[in-house]
Amino acid sequence: MAVINLNSQNFEAEIVNSTKPVIIDVFAVWCGPCQYMAPIFEELSKEIGDKYIFAKVNVDEERDLAVKFNVSSIPTFIFMKNNKIVGRELGFMEKETLKAKIEELLS
Repeated sequence: MAVINLNSQNFEAEIVNSTKPVIIDVFAVWCGPCQYMAPIFEELSKEIGDKYIFAKVNVDEERDLAVKFNVSSIPTFIFMKNNKIVGRELGFMEKETLKAKIEELLS
């Protein structure tokens, strides 16, 4: 599955109405750790994207969504199940660490 770029227009259709658990990567293009996480997030979306929705929010373009999620530092990963936040992680993670977090919080 491809990673969805979230914005205020598609948020409800993609996230609120989702029947699958969701992982949201809140990032910025100027953020070094965010850039290191991008290919890891993409790889995981290809590996386990049939079970989960992978989405990204660019804080510079979608400030309202970042505020909605109370994001104060990036990258922030938000884990949602049944339209409720069940966890959040901040900063760079190895691929296996992120995958384990996803499975722990969303399976």
